[in-house]
Amino acid sequence: MPSRIGSLRLGSLQFGTDGLRGIANSELTPELALALGRAAARHLGGERFLLGRDTRRSGPMLAAALAGGLASEGVDVIDVGVIPTPGLAWLAADRRLPAAMISASHNPFHDNGIKLLSEGGTKLADAVEEAVEGELDRLLFLPPGSGGQLPPAAAERVGDLAVDPEAIAGYADHLVESVDLAGTRLRVVCDCANGAAARVAPGVLARLSIDAVVLAAEPDGTNINAGCGSTHAARLGPQVLAAGADLGLAFDGDADRLIALDEHGEVIDGDRLLALFAVDLHERGQLEGDAIAVTVLSNLGLHRALQEKGIGVVQTPVGDRHVADALDAHGLVLGGEQSGHLIFRREATTGDGILTALKLIELAARKRRPISELASHAMRRMPQELRAVPVAEPRRLADAGAVWEEVSLVEAELGGEGRVLLRASGTEPAVRVMVEAETIERAEQYVERLIAVVERELNA
Repeated sequence: MPSRIGSLRLGSLQFGTDGLRGIANSELTPELALALGRAAARHLGGERFLLGRDTRRSGPMLAAALAGGLASEGVDVIDVGVIPTPGLAWLAADRRLPAAMISASHNPFHDNGIKLLSEGGTKLADAVEEAVEGELDRLLFLPPGSGGQLPPAAAERVGDLAVDPEAIAGYADHLVESVDLAGTRLRVVCDCANGAAARVAPGVLARLSIDAVVLAAEPDGTNINAGCGSTHAARLGPQVLAAGADLGLAFDGDADRLIALDEHGEVIDGDRLLALFAVDLHERGQLEGDAIAVTVLSNLGLHRALQEKGIGVVQTPVGDRHVADALDAHGLVLGGEQSGHLIFRREATTGDGILTALKLIELAARKRRPISELASHAMRRMPQELRAVPVAEPRRLADAGAVWEEVSLVEAELGGEGRVLLRASGTEPAVRVMVEAETIERAEQYVERLIAVVERELNA
C-alpha cells in the first residue's frame, strides 16, 4: 500500500512499496489484520479469496485474523498455508482470485506484513489501493454510529474458511515446466533461508535431477532469515567451496528474490544476474523490445554493459511493482532489482527467486562455461556505497532545499563518472543515500558528506 496511511498514528508501522509491515502483535496486530480483511473484501470484489504466508511464528495468528475479517464480509477464504509469495501470485492468476500474502520478506522473524494481490496475481492498481486505504481509515478511526462504518455481513452470509495445503503443487509443476534441464550435470548449494522456499525448492530441484545440497530448510517459526538467505549470501561461500558446487543459490524468507554465488563462493547480485539474462535473451532473439526494466538503484555498470550490447533500459522507482508495471507498459519480458527480485514476465507476475535460480542453472548448463567467467564478463560493477539514514519523517526530504543543493554539488564534482541517488524509504523511517563513483573511497566520502546534511536538516 502507498504511504498515505503511514501518516496516521500507527506507531512505526510501515506502509510502503511492499504493503503493510511492522512488528507482529505490537504494531501489526490481529485487530488491524481483521480490519484490513474487511476493507479488502469490500473493495477487491469476488466471493473467494486466497491466503498464504511464510514461516514466521506470527503468520497463523495474522492469517486467522485476516481470514476472519474477510469472512465477516461474506467472502470464502482458501488458506493455502506456507507458500512463496510468487507461488501465491501464480495461484491467484491461475484461479483468477484475489489473494493476501502474510510475510515480511527478508526481515527478521519478529516482523511481519500483509501484501494484497489482484485476481491477476499482480499488486493492486492505485485506485483500488486508495479505496482499501480509505475503508481501513473508516474502520479503524471512526467511532461506531458516526456514519462511517458499514455493518458486517448478516449471519447467514458469513464466509467459509477452508484449507488447501496441496495448492502449492500446481506452482511446483509450473516451475518444473518453465525450464529445460535435460542432461544437466551441475551441482548447487541451496539456502532456503528457513522460509517458504523450503516447501518448494528442494522438491523442484530433485524432480529436475539437480544435484543439490540444501541448507536452512528447517523453519521453526523464529529462524527465518536468521544468519541465512539472500541477506547473508556471502556466508554461503564456504559451503559452496566445501561442496565443490557450480552454483550457490540464496533465497529470502518469502522466496521472491535470489542472490547467487559462483563456484568460487563470490556473490552475484541482481544487477549482474540481469546482465547475464538480458544478454543471453538478446543473443537468442528472445528479448522483446530489446530492453529491460530496472530501478533507479541499479548499478551504473549495468546500464553501460547493456548499452554496449545494444540493449535499452527502462528505469523505474524502487519496488518490483514499478518494474512489473514498466514491463507491461512497454511490452518487455525481463526486469528486476539489484536486491535479487527478477521478473520473467512470460512466466511470472512478480519477482520469483526459485524461477530465477532454475533459469540461471539452465543458462549455465547451456553455456558450458563456469558461472564466474560468465558473470565477470557480463558487466563491470561501478563501486557503490548505499546507506540508510534514520529520520523521523522521511517525506520531508522532498522539500529539504539544503540537502538537494549538496546533491547538486556532489553531482557536479562527479561529472559523468558517477551517480547520486537520495530517496525516502518505503519500508522504514529512513532516507537512503547512494553514490556511485570510480573508486569506493570516493563513493564513501561523498556518502558521508550527504549523510551529514541529511541528519542536520531532517533530524533538527
